[in-house]
Amino acid sequence: MADLPPLACPEEPLAILRTLQQAGYQAVLAGGCVRDMLLGRTPHDWDIATSARPEGVEALFPQTIPVGRQFGILLVLSPSGTPYEVASFRGETTYSDGRHPDGVHFVAMEEDVKRRDFTVNALLYDPIAQRLHDFVGGQEDLSRRRLRCVGEPLRRFQEDRLRILRAIRFSANLGFSLEEETWKAVCQSAGTLLPAVSQERIREELEKMLLHGASQKAFSLLAQSGHLQEILPELAAEQGVAQPPQFHPEGDVWQHQLKILGFLDETLSTLHTTEHPPAPEQRFSPKGRLQEATPEEQRWLAWGTLLHDVGKPPTYQEAEDRIRFNGHDVQGETLTREALGRLRLDGTTLENAAFLVRKHMEAAQLPQARIARQRRAYQHPLFPLLLELLRMDTLASWGNLDLHRALVQGWQEEQKRPHPPKPYITGNDLIQRGYHTGPALGSKLRECHDYELEHPFSSREEALAWLDKTLPKR
Repeated sequence: MADLPPLACPEEPLAILRTLQQAGYQAVLAGGCVRDMLLGRTPHDWDIATSARPEGVEALFPQTIPVGRQFGILLVLSPSGTPYEVASFRGETTYSDGRHPDGVHFVAMEEDVKRRDFTVNALLYDPIAQRLHDFVGGQEDLSRRRLRCVGEPLRRFQEDRLRILRAIRFSANLGFSLEEETWKAVCQSAGTLLPAVSQERIREELEKMLLHGASQKAFSLLAQSGHLQEILPELAAEQGVAQPPQFHPEGDVWQHQLKILGFLDETLSTLHTTEHPPAPEQRFSPKGRLQEATPEEQRWLAWGTLLHDVGKPPTYQEAEDRIRFNGHDVQGETLTREALGRLRLDGTTLENAAFLVRKHMEAAQLPQARIARQRRAYQHPLFPLLLELLRMDTLASWGNLDLHRALVQGWQEEQKRPHPPKPYITGNDLIQRGYHTGPALGSKLRECHDYELEHPFSSREEALAWLDKTLPKR
C-alpha cells in the first residue's frame, strides 16, 4: 500500500465508493482508470471493486443492472442515470470457452488482483483515503513503461484469449514495451488461441488499435508476433512484396503500409471530431490535411487506409520497364469486402472502406478528365476522405504533393458552385421521349447528366427545354 497525492475522481463514482465504505465494505477504484490517473490521462471508465457481494450492492443502491451477476458484476446507476460497474472481489475457476470463467468465488482484495490481465491494470486506489494498493508490482511497471502479465503469461492468455490482442493494443496505445516473458507468450500463442475468439471481439480490438493514434506500432507487433497472418492474411501477404523504387523508395508494400499508418496516426490524433459533416471551409487545413471529420468518417478512413494496397500481392508483375500492380485497386476492393465481411463490420463501414480502396488510384487521372467526371468526383460525399488517403499515400511513398494540392483546390472550388441535390433530368423523361428500359437508356441518361454537370441548369424547366430541343418527344 502507498499514500499518494490526491488523484481526481468525479463525484458520482466517489459517492458510490463512499456509500459502500460507510456500509462497512472495502471499496476502491480498479483497473484502467487507476492506471490512467497515475499516467496523467483522463479515464474513460470508472470501475469499482468491493468486498460487498452482489446482494449487498443491490441492497445499498436503488437502481442496479445485473449485467454479470453470476460473476459478481453489477451496474449501479447514478442519480443522473450514468452506469458504473461495481464488481465484487473474486477469484475465477477454469475458462472452458477461452473467454469467460466457468465460475467465481469471492476472495479478499489482495487475491482479486491475481486474476487480472496486466500488472498496470491490477492497481487499486481508494480516493477517499488517498491510498494505492499494489500487490503485483504494477506501480514499478508503470514507472518503467512496461506491460507485464500478472503471474504466468501463457496461462493468462489461455484463460482469456482476447488478452493476446489487448497486450498488443495496450503496448501500442500506451507506448509501453512488452516484458520479455509476456512477449514470448504472445508469439507462442500465434495460430493456436485466437481462432476460438469471435470475429466481432477481434474486430473491436483492431478498431481500438486503428483509431487511438498508435496503429503503426500495433500492426507492426501483430506482424512480428505472427497474429496478423491468422487475423488478416490479406494484409500479412504484403510483407516482402517489392515495389518500383522510383515511386516507392520506402521499401516493399508492407513497409509502405506501416509508413502510411504512421501518417494515419498523425491525422486521427489531430482531427477535430464533429457530429455532422463539417462545412467545406473547415474540412482542410491551409496545408491540405483533413482537420474535421465525424467518428463514422474516421472509421471509414482508418479501414480504407489499412487495406488500400491489399490488392498488390496478387497483382504483382515484373514488366519490362518496372514492377507493376495493374488492377490492384479492383482486386483490393474484392479482398477488402472479404476481410471486413469476415470481421463482421457493419454494412456502411464495409461499403465506404471498399469505396476508398477501389477509388484510391483514380485521383491521379482527374486533372486530365472531362469536367463532368471531375465534378461528379468532387461532389461525392467521400471525396474529402479520398483526398486525405491520397495525401498520406503520397507522403508514404515519393512525397510530391502537387497533385493533392490541385485536387484540394478543385474540391474547394466545386463546393462554392450551387448545384441541385440530384440531376434535373430523370429516366422517366427519357422514357417519355421514346427510350426503353435497358443499357441504351442508362447510357443516354449518363450523357444528359454529364452535360448538366458541365452546363448547369437553373431549374428543371430549363433542363426539360434543353432536352426537348436535343431529343424531341416521339
